[in-house]
Amino acid sequence: MSVTNQQVRKVMDELEKHGKIGLAAMRAGMDRATARKYRNLDKLPSELKTPRTWRTRADPFEADWPYLRAMLENAPELEAAILLDHLMEVRPGCYQEGQVRTLQRRVKRWRAEEGPPKTLFFPQEHRPGEAMQTDFTCANALGVTICGVPFEHKLCHAVLPYSNWEWVTVCRSESMAALRRGIQAAIFELGRIPDFHQTDNSTAATHRLDTGKRDFNNEYLDLMAHFAMKPRTTGIGEKEQNGDVESLNGAFKRRLAQYLLLRGSTDFDSVAVYEAWLQNLARKFNRTRAKRLEKELSMMRRVNVARLAEFSEVDVRVAQGSTIRVKSNVYSVPSRLRGEKVRVRVYDDRLEVYYAQKHQFTVERLRGRGRHRINYRHLIHSFVEKPGAFDRYRYREDLFPSLTFRLAFDALDETLPRRQADLEYLRCLRLAAETMESEVEVALALLLESGALPIERRVRELVKRDPPAVPEVVIDPVDLTGYDALLNRLTLKRVS
Repeated sequence: MSVTNQQVRKVMDELEKHGKIGLAAMRAGMDRATARKYRNLDKLPSELKTPRTWRTRADPFEADWPYLRAMLENAPELEAAILLDHLMEVRPGCYQEGQVRTLQRRVKRWRAEEGPPKTLFFPQEHRPGEAMQTDFTCANALGVTICGVPFEHKLCHAVLPYSNWEWVTVCRSESMAALRRGIQAAIFELGRIPDFHQTDNSTAATHRLDTGKRDFNNEYLDLMAHFAMKPRTTGIGEKEQNGDVESLNGAFKRRLAQYLLLRGSTDFDSVAVYEAWLQNLARKFNRTRAKRLEKELSMMRRVNVARLAEFSEVDVRVAQGSTIRVKSNVYSVPSRLRGEKVRVRVYDDRLEVYYAQKHQFTVERLRGRGRHRINYRHLIHSFVEKPGAFDRYRYREDLFPSLTFRLAFDALDETLPRRQADLEYLRCLRLAAETMESEVEVALALLLESGALPIERRVRELVKRDPPAVPEVVIDPVDLTGYDALLNRLTLKRVS
C-alpha cells in the first residue's frame, strides 16, 4: 500500500511533538519501518518519484514516422486522422482505425517540440471612454415566446471595454437598421459618445471588395459621421479582436437564463415588453460597474445631436404582378398600386409602404435573401378573373393560407377538371378575403370531414350570416311639467 504525502507530514508533526516513532507511525496509519524510512530521508513520497523515460509499449508508428514527419514539415496543418487514413492506403494491413488516438498524441508532441510558431494573443489595456464595441448574438436558446409563439431573435449588444458597461436591443437580423438602432440606443442611454465604434466584419457595416478585403458601407459611415465617431473593425475571421463584447455575449445570456428561471416564465405579452425587461436587467448589471463607468463618462463627449430615424427609405415601382422587391426579397402589395411608385420604410423587423405620403400597409420583414411573402388578399380578385395563371404561378404555395386550404384544393383537383378546380378554389379564397378566413377554413374542414366536395357555393352557405335583427326601440313620451314648474320658480325669484 502506497504512502501519501499527508501521512508523512502527519508523522513529521507527531515526531516534533513527542519524538516517538512508533506512536507517530500508528497515528499516521503506516508501518513503523516505513515511518522511520521517511524520517531518515526527510522527503515526501512525491519527491522520491522519478519521471519515467521509457515506453510501456512499442510505438506502432516508429517505422513510418520519418515519412509522416516529412509530410508534416511540408504541411503542418495536416491532421492525424487524415495521415492515418493515408497510411492505411499506402501500407494496407499494417494499421487500424483504432490507432488514431496514438497518432494524434504523436503529432501533438511533434507540433509542440518541432512544429511552426503558433499565433499568440496579447492582453490589451483598454483606455477609458475610447471605444464602444458592438456585436450581434443569437438569443433563440433562451426559449422566449411572445404570446405563446416561439420568438426567433438576436440581441444587438453594445459594450464599453474599459468598464464593461453594456446595453442591448432586440432585433430579428444583423441588418443595418438593427445596427443603427442598437448603437443609438446605447449612446442615448449613456448620454455620452466615445471616440471609436468597433464592430466585426458583418454585412451590416462592411462590404467585400474585389481584393477580398472589406470596407465600410456608406450607410454605416453616415451613421458614424452623424455622431462624430471613428469607425474601426476587426480583421476578417479575427473575432478575438472584438473579445470584450464576444465574452460578455455569453455572460449576459447566462444571466438572462437565470433571471428567466426566477421570473417563472419565458412568455411575454409583446416584443416591447420583452425588450424593456432586458434593458431593466442591463441597468441592474451596470450598477456594479459604476466606479469605472464614471471615469469613462468623464472622458467622453456629451451627446449633442438628434436621434436618427431607425429606418431607411427606398423608392420602388410596383411590378405588373403587384409585387415589390426590397432588399433582395419579394412582397405583394394591393393590386390598386400596380405600376405606381411607392416609398418603403425599411425597419429591422418590418416594412411600411407609403403612397403619396400616406401609409398603405405594414408587412413583417423577411430575413435572408431570395425569399417572398405574398398576401392572397392583394391578388385574389385578379386571379378569379384569370384562373389560368394560378397553375404555374411562381409563388403559388403562398396562396394556401393553411393546410386545410391545401387539402381543399387537392380534393377539388382530384375530382374536377384542372381549370374548374382552380376556379372553385380561387373563389373560396376570394370568399376568405371578403369575409373571415377562419370561418372559411372551418367550413372547408367540415365539408372535407363529411366527404362533400368543397366548392364555393357550399362554402358560402356555411359562412352565410343572417342579417342582424333591428331591435324595436320604444321611447316613452317625455313629461315636461316638471320643467315648467322649475321655470316658474326661477321667474318668481327674479321678480321678488
